[in-house]
Amino acid sequence: MELKKRVSDREQDPEIRRTNFDEVCLGYSEEDAVAEAKRCLHCKKPLCVTQCPVSINIPVFINHIKKRKFEKAARVIAESSSLPAVCGRVCPQESQCEERCVLGKKGDAVAIGKLERFVADWSRENNIDLSQTLPKNGRKVAVIGAGPSGLSCAGDLAKLGYEVTIFEALHKAGGVLVYGIPEFRLPKDTVVQHEVDNVKALGVKIETNVIIGRTVTLDELIHQEGFEAVFIGSGAGLPMFMNIPGENSNGVFSANEFLTRNNLMKAFKEGYDTPIRAGKKVAVVGGGNVAMDAARTALRLGAEVHIVYRRSQAELPARAEEVHHAIEEGIIFDLLCNPVEILADEKGWVKGIRCIRMELGEPDASGRRRPVEIPGSEFEIEVDTVIMSLGTTPNPLISSTTRGLEANRKGCLIAAEETGKTTLEGVFAGGDAVTGAATVILAMGAGKKAAVAIDAYLKNR
Repeated sequence: MELKKRVSDREQDPEIRRTNFDEVCLGYSEEDAVAEAKRCLHCKKPLCVTQCPVSINIPVFINHIKKRKFEKAARVIAESSSLPAVCGRVCPQESQCEERCVLGKKGDAVAIGKLERFVADWSRENNIDLSQTLPKNGRKVAVIGAGPSGLSCAGDLAKLGYEVTIFEALHKAGGVLVYGIPEFRLPKDTVVQHEVDNVKALGVKIETNVIIGRTVTLDELIHQEGFEAVFIGSGAGLPMFMNIPGENSNGVFSANEFLTRNNLMKAFKEGYDTPIRAGKKVAVVGGGNVAMDAARTALRLGAEVHIVYRRSQAELPARAEEVHHAIEEGIIFDLLCNPVEILADEKGWVKGIRCIRMELGEPDASGRRRPVEIPGSEFEIEVDTVIMSLGTTPNPLISSTTRGLEANRKGCLIAAEETGKTTLEGVFAGGDAVTGAATVILAMGAGKKAAVAIDAYLKNR
């Protein structure tokens, strides 16, 4: 058997998928999954596990796949992860578990993420019940935010017997999974909703349309509603902008708004009244996964799309797979250039974007080479829509309405890295609300650590 090369995943043809919102990657068949599982060397010291933020027992679940014991594989994963079908699709395994795979030194690492996805999808399609919990202990914990960190924390606490209620500001649970990531990467009604339902099957209650700091305060949850501990996993939903001339023109969006209209509010679907403007020619400013998602969404809505990024392709922070898919689909990359002004017509609508060319200098604090402007190199790109994808920060509503809950100058809650303990007694936090915008799996890892800390805190009270 060829150990150096992984089993290829099935994908929609680029020319077809660029016209629809169906999932791009189609996943492994049973035969493909078994063949890929057989590549695993089952190392005595599996470094892949140490690099997994939620510590899944990777060699054991892969061994079950190899023996076609898919339900056993699902139960192994369920011990550590509440969102395996999500993580198998959107997590950057290439820089985590797969990065430490021994096979990756001289060939392709084992496709751990694709095997995780296979097991989760098989489990869903075969209606496997994974809702095993300890007896209820009568103690109440509140979780703020039904995104990856909140769902993970809630799921782990429910397994330990706690009565957990999640309070979600939006009308649908899932956080960034439902508003930020497009259907073609992460189907909502099948994959995300099923994972949310799995958490609810553990006994977790989810109350939507509840804005903590407005509908009810954190103090009221603790002192009036009897919650003994609180986990804040409210994410980072405030978009950042460049503050350049013309940024307030009609036709300028944050990627957050653009994707929320499309993903959560179904603007791409016939029969939905949600307004969205893709335009005929779009510039997406930024180079992360969110920028790729916005660009590929605008493409599917009929636009010619440019990615405008100030560094080179080698420095793009987006996953290599997402960049590859974007190039295949026809996204145009305008690299080593940065916007300096958005141009508008006499009615205030975007008509173009003025950029300046960049060159790479010495590395900055991120370790990447710093982009430096090339004087006199300004040029214009004719566009009618600009989507800013420059990152997000946490909403200050909770910290500003809760005495004693401290945040840093960027609005991120101050919390201990290993426990999530905040500056307020009995209140823990994790995920993007603490770190700023990061990955789904890192948010899940923070939720899991906080669940352990909350359990210890309540047992010692």
